[in-house]
Amino acid sequence: MAAPAKSRKLMLFGSPNVGKSVIFSELTGVYAVVSNYPGTTVEVARGQARIADVLLDVVDTPGAYSLTPFSEEERVARDLLIDEPTDLVLHVIDAKNLSRALPLTLQLIEAGVPRALDLNIIDEAARAGLSMDTDKLSADLGVPVVATAATNGVGMDGLRALVAGERPKAPGVVVSYPEPVESAIEKIATLLQSGYGLAQRAAALLVLQRDEGMWERVRRADAGAVSEVERVVAETEAQYSNPLCFPIAVARQRTVERIVNKALSRDARAVAVRESFGELVGRLAIHPIAGIPILVAVVYFGLYLFVGRLGAGIVVDFLEHQVFERYVTPVSTDLVARLLPWPTWSSLFVGEYGLITLGLRYAFAIVLPLVGAFFLMFALLEDTGYLPRLALLVDRMFKRIGLSGRAVIPIVLGLGCDTMATLVTRVLETRRERLIATFLLALAIPCSAQLGVILGLLSTHPMGLAIWAGVVLAVFLLSGFMAARLLPGQAARFYLEIPPMRWPSLRNVTAKTYTRLRWYAAEVIPLFLLASVVIWLGELTRLFQLALTVLRPAVNAIGLPDSAAEAFLFGFFRRDYGAARIFDQASAQAMSGVPLVVAMVTITLFVPCIAQFLVMVRERGWRAGVSVAAVILPFAFGVGFLLNLVLTSTGVQI
Repeated sequence: MAAPAKSRKLMLFGSPNVGKSVIFSELTGVYAVVSNYPGTTVEVARGQARIADVLLDVVDTPGAYSLTPFSEEERVARDLLIDEPTDLVLHVIDAKNLSRALPLTLQLIEAGVPRALDLNIIDEAARAGLSMDTDKLSADLGVPVVATAATNGVGMDGLRALVAGERPKAPGVVVSYPEPVESAIEKIATLLQSGYGLAQRAAALLVLQRDEGMWERVRRADAGAVSEVERVVAETEAQYSNPLCFPIAVARQRTVERIVNKALSRDARAVAVRESFGELVGRLAIHPIAGIPILVAVVYFGLYLFVGRLGAGIVVDFLEHQVFERYVTPVSTDLVARLLPWPTWSSLFVGEYGLITLGLRYAFAIVLPLVGAFFLMFALLEDTGYLPRLALLVDRMFKRIGLSGRAVIPIVLGLGCDTMATLVTRVLETRRERLIATFLLALAIPCSAQLGVILGLLSTHPMGLAIWAGVVLAVFLLSGFMAARLLPGQAARFYLEIPPMRWPSLRNVTAKTYTRLRWYAAEVIPLFLLASVVIWLGELTRLFQLALTVLRPAVNAIGLPDSAAEAFLFGFFRRDYGAARIFDQASAQAMSGVPLVVAMVTITLFVPCIAQFLVMVRERGWRAGVSVAAVILPFAFGVGFLLNLVLTSTGVQI
């Protein structure tokens, strides 16, 4: 009889963009989204790995630069470290950035957690002329060290042996801080009952730096010591002109430089190699002038041609006309008529609002090709490293609308799914910034399916597409500018790890696209079918007719026919559902020219779908969610009314 497997817990820790998610995937076989930009692992990923006779519970934490958090991601990662006891914390770092990453290693050593160090992306470090003596590094740190290139599978056997093997406890290097800091650490440590999940030295250092999370733990567990701890901290602060985090960081960095100088060597010949094409493109992509044409090229070739013309044009046309109209709809209509000869029940499956003829047709023939094309293009941009450069490029403009360049992450993700992007606003630093980003996502960022329908309808009308894009962009900027002036709070700071530009990995791009399409199949397609059922019930009970009666005057006021009211009503259930309804009407020649452009602008700005609304409520609260929807509804129709008035009065030909 085989011996039972040993159960252990492994926590992956480290800054964004160092390959934690790749290692998680390699160990567990569960694919977590691997992105070449910070902010992907917002929610914690968990999986299991079987290595010999060891069963590992693996936790992939959000990216963190320090145990003193400055963002929601870092708070989550630090709290996981404190609240979830683990058998090993694997600190994954980019081998090219040893000096910048090791201060966090020192903090993990001070925290007293069982730890190991993975020098990942070692292949790029070698190409840059860097070589590491892992034995010296391990001896000086007092931490087991392994080197990997996880995307290529290099060193993964050694990593598996490390995380599954027995590790003798080592004391680890001790950082010597200035005497006033060391004295304060000793006094605070004696005042605290425990380290609250960390070694008392680490807890005392966090208290000294006025870490709010650690102070909250002190107030809860050691309320009687709060005043004395405050006195010690204040006395220590009085001895320095800078915040205490400064001398603490300097002491850690000096320790790091001493260790790195012994373990790291540089090949001057490799450093002097001519700048690669990728590095040149990467440098140009963040240039305030050269970066603009690169962005225009990405939008034109990626969104307009690939998503708009290929996905929304050729593929949608084939699936809708050649597959559904010629085969699926006639066959299903005939089959349902035989099995269910009662019109009321057969209309649930076929007919104007049927599960097959509306729900499945929209999901597979119209939306799936658009989503698939966007997800593929998005994966390519992620894997090359272009997105963080875009964040740096737009940072100055975003600051004017109350955001930082970091907000480009949820904003661009919103072009895939606004609901998912609303969750990702957690990566933003302040509540004010998260609220502004949530509002802009709900107002002026079309999801991939909606965007694909819009590009598919307007790609053959360049003037109409230009008007739509100009109005939506103007609304985005003006609304953000006004929100930044009206909402109180501190302006967002901006720091971002810039990875090297790389050729995209076919394996990564394929896996990411497949995973997102699987998410679409599991999460979105059922919503299309549910929406069909709700619409069918609404038709039976006449409730939809009542809602349409209320909507038609507003729709007529912006120059659209009565039939467009259905698109706006459906759009509340799914944004892409409403856009697809307009696609139907445009295909039937029921809408074109100015009304089509006005409809596209208004439905882009229309209230968020019910899924996004519920996520807004969950993330920002009922008051914020309802307020955003209440502002957007009249605003969208107001913009549509003004646009229709301007276009019709000026006689613009579209």
